Amino acid sequence: MFLSVFKSIFGTKNDREVKKYLRRVTEINILESKYQALNDDELKDEFNKFKEQILNNEKNENEILNDVFAIVRESSRRTLNMRHFDVQLIGGMVLHEGKIAEMKTGEGKTLVATLPVVLNAMRGKGVHVVTVNDYLAKRDAEQMSAIYNFLGFSVGVILSSGSELEHKQAYECDITYGTNNEFGFDYLRDNMKFSSKEKVQREHYFVIVDEVDSILIDEARTPLIISGPTNRTLDGYIKANEIAKAMQKGIALEPKDIAKGEKQKGDFLVDEKNRSISITEEGIAKAEKLFGVENLYSLDNAILAHQLDQALKAHNLFEKDVHYVLRNKEVVIVDEFTGRLSDGRRFSDGLHQALEAKEGVKIQEESQTLADITFQNYFRMYNKLAGMTGTAQTEATEFSQIYSLDVVSIPTNIPIKREDKDDLIYKTQNEKFKAVIEEIKKANSKGQPVLVGTASIERSEVFHNMLVKEKIPHYVLNAKNHEQEALIIQDAGKKGAVTIATNMAGRGVDIKIDDEVRALGGLYIIGTERHESRRIDNQLRGRAGRQGDPGISRFYLSLEDNLLRIFGGDRIKNIMDKLGIKEGEHIESSIVTRAVENAQKKVESLHFESRKHLLEYDDVANEQRKTIYRYRNELLDENYDIRTKISQNIAEYVDYVLGDYLVNENLNELNFADLKAKILYECSTELNETDFKDIENNQIREKLIISLENSYNDKMSKINENELRNIERILYLQVLDSLWREHLYQMDILKTGIGLRGYNQKDPLVEYKKESYNLFLELVNRIKFDSIKLLFSVKFSQEEAQNLEDKINKKNEELIDNLTEIGASEDNLGEVEFKKVPRNSPCPCKSGKKFKECHGKSGPKKGILA
Repeated sequence: MFLSVFKSIFGTKNDREVKKYLRRVTEINILESKYQALNDDELKDEFNKFKEQILNNEKNENEILNDVFAIVRESSRRTLNMRHFDVQLIGGMVLHEGKIAEMKTGEGKTLVATLPVVLNAMRGKGVHVVTVNDYLAKRDAEQMSAIYNFLGFSVGVILSSGSELEHKQAYECDITYGTNNEFGFDYLRDNMKFSSKEKVQREHYFVIVDEVDSILIDEARTPLIISGPTNRTLDGYIKANEIAKAMQKGIALEPKDIAKGEKQKGDFLVDEKNRSISITEEGIAKAEKLFGVENLYSLDNAILAHQLDQALKAHNLFEKDVHYVLRNKEVVIVDEFTGRLSDGRRFSDGLHQALEAKEGVKIQEESQTLADITFQNYFRMYNKLAGMTGTAQTEATEFSQIYSLDVVSIPTNIPIKREDKDDLIYKTQNEKFKAVIEEIKKANSKGQPVLVGTASIERSEVFHNMLVKEKIPHYVLNAKNHEQEALIIQDAGKKGAVTIATNMAGRGVDIKIDDEVRALGGLYIIGTERHESRRIDNQLRGRAGRQGDPGISRFYLSLEDNLLRIFGGDRIKNIMDKLGIKEGEHIESSIVTRAVENAQKKVESLHFESRKHLLEYDDVANEQRKTIYRYRNELLDENYDIRTKISQNIAEYVDYVLGDYLVNENLNELNFADLKAKILYECSTELNETDFKDIENNQIREKLIISLENSYNDKMSKINENELRNIERILYLQVLDSLWREHLYQMDILKTGIGLRGYNQKDPLVEYKKESYNLFLELVNRIKFDSIKLLFSVKFSQEEAQNLEDKINKKNEELIDNLTEIGASEDNLGEVEFKKVPRNSPCPCKSGKKFKECHGKSGPKKGILA
């Protein structure tokens, strides 16, 4: 009660924020006449004075914001004949402050971005503007470049079809537009390069993310992954698929039944709310019998359990033509938010292989992660992150907790006139479909344009077929390329147009209407079912009513819709039964609409926890990733003192070789013959026994270090200093990259099975942090020791030494292959060959020990790389 009274007197927090910005808008408006009076050259001179002040640190951006915004507004008026509205100035200030500007469809977010882009580009560090697809990136860059070029800025575009050189040139521009995927993948690819000159990206200074909810929320559950093939067999997926088909689905017992001691029936249970599968004790016993193993969940059989879990998901949670389609005998993902086909993407963690086995098509090789990052961690690298969208308030908590981003809702330039009607709810889908078609016919008969939103390709095809029978001309938008999509959606507001589209099709493109359509009531939005997220529904509604246009929106639902069936159908069904609703009849009530929204809130909460869970695990990997990439960047720096690093690693390697002798201080027991054999075996270096004659045992460590350094220097003396430093850096990078890929694979395996620790009353996340930390310490030591072993194992002929500089300038992959071949020989089983040995396999030295306990041993843990 107090809160509502307080708000009525003082306004909401958002209202107070907007008022604060409006005061500054007044100050900017006062400057308008000053800059309008200047000619083009004078206007540019004024701008350049402010730019000099920024570059010389005489003023900061906030001190010159009013003048710069006024200059950008005037530049836009002269170049594009578009003058920023006052509310657009507010949006620009929100973005500059590193917040999210929530602005309704048609409010001109593309133009809004030019204000903070120019202000922050003045330092010359590069400003990035991120969009959801290539078409919008190219369109926005081309349209807005008139303003940027007028003020002396260069503009680049990152396209998925662009070459590395084109990407590099685009990043070197003052302002760079591109898609979230391309920015993220360029970052990962840069951290696989063998020369800093080949990197395409600069620093991560300031970024504005357009459609920020789509990129930072909807796509945040899918990390960006660069992968390569593995040598693992695929037969397990076929076997798991057969077993999954033989298992019987059970129904979860109610608490009262469990209290009675009733036994769970069925081999597995499906949790549609959490989209998970759990196998019962009965199911485990059946699976173990069919697989022919004693314990399905032992460490040795973990992969079988995982493949069976994925097979059960494929059969019970993933539906053809909803979650994926078959095209040219391949399983292609359908994006759950846009309804578009996601060419080139594959479900991770073996799920795609399980779907291929389910559909009886060729199972493509499982991939191994070579580099990965989530969108959360990529965009949090920027010094300043901002975003804009028409729908953000429903996810304000997540934006605040995950990204430290506040959401500011900005009023529309002209009040919204769209009429949002209550939902109509039918008992069955067929009744709903018929009602939708009748409503379309009714609107179409008078020429009112209709946009029909569907949640899947399957549903859009259903309505397409029904409209064909009714002989109503229409367009269907699903899985088309972005440019065609944009052109079709632009025409959706024309008189008599009927367009069927997935809920987010054509996002970023305005649907404009003429006066004749305004007189007919504007664009009619019909939603054929509620999406799991209120935000997606709001986006669909927002396609009508731009800039004060009239419009109508309404959703048609049925008790058979997934959302209602899983989360809220029983309560609504009881209401319909009490009211005696007959076939073909519907109910329309704000109470029912609120019940639907409550169901959506439950799903949104589940998705938030899912994304938060993903981030918690990725944060662990991210700290390791940052350490590895930081060290990698040091190695790429030509001024990095690689020689000192080699000396440090030789000393640490000697400590590892001496091992127990140093720990127990029993150097008197040192067997020099064993030590000599070990050094020869691992480093291909013969120790001179006379060097160690008549010296004290406590001097052996220092003498051994000197001996190895002298041996290494003698071997490398034929190569000039610059060439040698390059070769050393490349060999270190080769070892680091190889072991980092192996580490990522080990982390994938760890993550797959860590959830089982919960059954032992242990927190899986805590266990994951602990285990991954130990794996990382092992990785660090292996990088140090394997690098030393490789450096000592590499042999060069005089001719090879003379040609090394040419080899360095060749492509990275070719150079790696050449150096690996140099290091490996039949007489010398050095670490080059050992990298191919699985950690739990017998060691090739025939010691009888596992490889990880013998020549794959990492030695004592000595901290991190630097």
